[in-house]
Amino acid sequence: MQATSESKEAIVARLKQKLNAGAKPAAGAGAAKGLESIPKEYYDLSVYPQQAIMQAHQALLEKLDVENNYFTQNQGTSKNTIQLADREYINFSGYNYLGLSGHPEVNQFVHETIEQYGTSASASRIVAGNLKIHDELEQAYADAIGTEACVIGVGGYIINVSTIAYLVGKDDLVIHDELSHNSLIMGCALSGAHRLSFPHNDMAALDKLLSQHRMKYKRTLIITEGVFSMDGDIADVPRLIELKEKYKALLMVDEAHSIGTLGKRGLGVVDHFNLDPKKIDVIMGTMSKAFASCGGFIAGSEVLIQQLKYFAPGLIMYSAGLSPQNTAAALASLRLMLKEPQRLEKIQANAAHFLNLLKQAGVNTGPSQDSPVVPVITGDDEKALRLVQALREGGVNVHAMLYPSVPREQVRLRFFISSTHTFAELEHTADIIIQHLAVENLTQGERK
Repeated sequence: MQATSESKEAIVARLKQKLNAGAKPAAGAGAAKGLESIPKEYYDLSVYPQQAIMQAHQALLEKLDVENNYFTQNQGTSKNTIQLADREYINFSGYNYLGLSGHPEVNQFVHETIEQYGTSASASRIVAGNLKIHDELEQAYADAIGTEACVIGVGGYIINVSTIAYLVGKDDLVIHDELSHNSLIMGCALSGAHRLSFPHNDMAALDKLLSQHRMKYKRTLIITEGVFSMDGDIADVPRLIELKEKYKALLMVDEAHSIGTLGKRGLGVVDHFNLDPKKIDVIMGTMSKAFASCGGFIAGSEVLIQQLKYFAPGLIMYSAGLSPQNTAAALASLRLMLKEPQRLEKIQANAAHFLNLLKQAGVNTGPSQDSPVVPVITGDDEKALRLVQALREGGVNVHAMLYPSVPREQVRLRFFISSTHTFAELEHTADIIIQHLAVENLTQGERK
């Protein structure tokens, strides 16, 4: 018997009812019931732990009645002075080490380069984004430092990450100085290699670690900074070269704060220690500091550089080429540095003068020596912020490095010295620091 349309609909309805009654819950239905147990901080940005840290910092500023000088708008060129909120300050929070940002020759070359190339490479270099000026800058760095080749990229941070990620993997070992920059640590983490750190600048400890662990892995990469960006001291690179040769390892030196500041020609640790640059496998440098630009580079053997160009993630393959104007600024700055060695003499004299003023007064400057990075360690957030405020009231711009960016006992102000600072500016700043800390210590003694 043929079913009518009504009976068909009734049959289908009954079948659906039976199936639904005996069916298992849909996939994910059980999981959905437990969603209310997921803590808010796992999906709501407003309650991320970092938000609480920022709120605590803001509360501390308000408690101390201290001005927040983070993200203040700069209204001009950052050099020995800076224009902030319509007031000029002596500036110690800029990286313009040689005073070349804003230099007329640098500006003129940048303008000429923009007229030729526009303002963007407009492609990755491996396809249509490789400019003649890119090749010229790479050759200029290689020739100056004394390596076979060089490759430039859009940022020092991504260059460190990409280079380390290429050099080592899951079967390899990275051993780095415990105070290495975050970009180096992230490069190690993303590489998948096993990671160990050695106590800061402790070559005996590094030797021991290498003797214990080198044979457990295929490749081993040793990483250090040239000038350490927080403490202003210099790595013992000659000893690192000895250890890397002894244990058949690779050595990478991050020269972000040492290239353009160390040595008679400003060529970093190879110049400072009079080393053969070919003894260091990977020399990394930035262009955002002494070279008045942005981006970074790796200098080394022809073999290394060719491999990085084709295989390092984010360096060439998956990144647009460095902008023409940034390339031009770095090239013009490098040429000026080599042509005018008096800039290096001045920055080194300035840094030594400022450091000596503070050390003679008993100010804690940590291990800083022979570099343009001079910390003033307060070991206390409140003490650091009050000192920042006192300096600001005295016409000095500097910033505090607070917990958790550094350990609580290492909270500090960080001073970057340039060749354009005058002795009078350095002495004025040192006087404020010394007098403020003397009063601060006296006040704390009275409270006790």
